[in-house]
Amino acid sequence: MPRPSIVQVTVVLLVALVGTMAIAAVQRVRQRRAGEATAAPVATRDGAAARAAATAPPLESTITVPDARPARPAPKPEPTFSVARVKPGRTLALRTRPGGSVAASVGATTEFGSRTTLAVAARRGRWLGMTSTDLPNGKLGWVRASDRSLRTHATHIALRIDLSRRRLELRDGRKVLRHATVGIGRPGSPTPTGRFSITDKLAGTAYGSYYGCCILALSGHQTNTPAGWQGGDRLAIHGTNNPASIGVPSSAGCLHADAEDLKVLMRKVPLGTPVFIRA
Repeated sequence: MPRPSIVQVTVVLLVALVGTMAIAAVQRVRQRRAGEATAAPVATRDGAAARAAATAPPLESTITVPDARPARPAPKPEPTFSVARVKPGRTLALRTRPGGSVAASVGATTEFGSRTTLAVAARRGRWLGMTSTDLPNGKLGWVRASDRSLRTHATHIALRIDLSRRRLELRDGRKVLRHATVGIGRPGSPTPTGRFSITDKLAGTAYGSYYGCCILALSGHQTNTPAGWQGGDRLAIHGTNNPASIGVPSSAGCLHADAEDLKVLMRKVPLGTPVFIRA
């Protein structure tokens, strides 16, 4: 039998290749038609859902994304107090109420020779209400804010005294600069509560050893002095020659403190500083 030529073999191979490609093409067409027949019912069934999705708002517009870092609340303002000093050579009329009658008149210096410095405890329009040694505890003297006898300034310094804890705090705004244990009024002569101010800073030795190193005189008065008492009715924070009286109810109404604490107060507490005493 004669051997096939190269041309014959090539022709047979080409015919086989073309046949294979034709079969593969027929199979792809059949698979595509089968897929379309299967998918058509799904598209028909989900047509309403597709239309709804097309008209729905964008997903990002329906989602609230919280800030990565929440905003911090604004810090509270520091407590600020107004202090008014009577100018040299002037006299200030304190009235019972804004525009009321004159309750007292004060000069430029106190009875101890200090510059008269008053703490502003209230405001009503153009009027300032001030604590004063010339008025009863809890009463304010009113002056016009525009009174030319006054020079006012602000301070963050204050003293706060808690009688139940026998504790005094020196504060600058909300910061406690120093705290001290104090003696308070004994039964029958309790330390008065309320808002007062520092009127004088005096050397205790000039008035007797029982005042210790230092005296910070207050604008308040002791209304329950002991029988036979001859020391006056002015309240004060002062030292003592009896350390055992510190931290207990032992005084005639004044507040007793240690010398080291008082020396700090004498340096840091200006005249007119508000003093808050609570039970």
